Amino acid sequence: MEFKDYYQILGVARDAGADDIKKAYRKLARKYHPDVSKEADAAARMTEVNEANTVLSDPEKRAAYDALGREAPHQPGHDFRPPPNWDAGFEFTGSPGAEGMDSAEFSDFFEQLFGRAARAQRAQHGGGQAHGAGAPQQRGRDHHASIELDLRDAYHGAQRMLSLHGARLDETGHLVNQERQLQVTIPKGVRAGQLIRLSGQGGPGVGGAPAGDLFLEVQFKPDARWRAEDRDVYQHVALTPWEAELGGAIEVQAPGGSTIEVTVPPRWKSGRKLRLKERGIPAATPGDLYLELHIALPAATTPAQQQAYRALAQAFPQFNPRKTSGAQGA
Repeated sequence: MEFKDYYQILGVARDAGADDIKKAYRKLARKYHPDVSKEADAAARMTEVNEANTVLSDPEKRAAYDALGREAPHQPGHDFRPPPNWDAGFEFTGSPGAEGMDSAEFSDFFEQLFGRAARAQRAQHGGGQAHGAGAPQQRGRDHHASIELDLRDAYHGAQRMLSLHGARLDETGHLVNQERQLQVTIPKGVRAGQLIRLSGQGGPGVGGAPAGDLFLEVQFKPDARWRAEDRDVYQHVALTPWEAELGGAIEVQAPGGSTIEVTVPPRWKSGRKLRLKERGIPAATPGDLYLELHIALPAATTPAQQQAYRALAQAFPQFNPRKTSGAQGA
């Protein structure tokens, strides 16, 4: 995926104010609008300019985009992939999952970063919460943010102090980052993609109307030890060669924090899974825990250890792991 440098597309500095961005957009819109432009690639350029303006004219999306550029440096022409959960902690206007925006209007880069946030914002700006034009009261807009949790939080629940990052424009039209902290109760059994609703923590209401709500979408922090798929959890477990071949009892530190003793059947092959029923994320119907067993080879760093490997080779003279169905592997 190609990284989009929206500042370069609009031809503005990275510290440009709102008026500078607006002027640059209007100038390019006059140049590339398909109805009036004589440029051969006018339609494509206009789409690109619209996309850049959508991000840079919105304080929330611009702040998140700037942070991504700082945390994930890119090189022109190189494939770009945002880090997992890169937008965790950034607060956007709108309810998650709102529709009403044609994704074909934007690049894959924009869709992966802002597609849902933009659709949610477009839906709310469409007037879904107003009580009529000119009404003295109007409920505040809902906000949403993605948050990262440890998988262990899903097993026990937790109290977490979360920092949410937003942005606004100051009186000169320049971007000002904002941060607020919220004490949040994480319910036991929460899973990735689930929404935690905080009533009244969204945008302020108008004319005494109630504030909107804040929806926190749960994501789990990347962890080399385990991963979750819905309520099922997959855990990487290393076996010694003798444990894999001979079988026996081993102890495993489970995601919930407990130590579990499991029996590995003999002649266990690398890549197979051992299912522990209802040891996944808790719920009325709990998920399962799948132990993905892999063979780990000990390093031979001493003469005695090296001799042990030579003895092993002598004990299995016919063993060749590169043979498959009688054919010599490459």
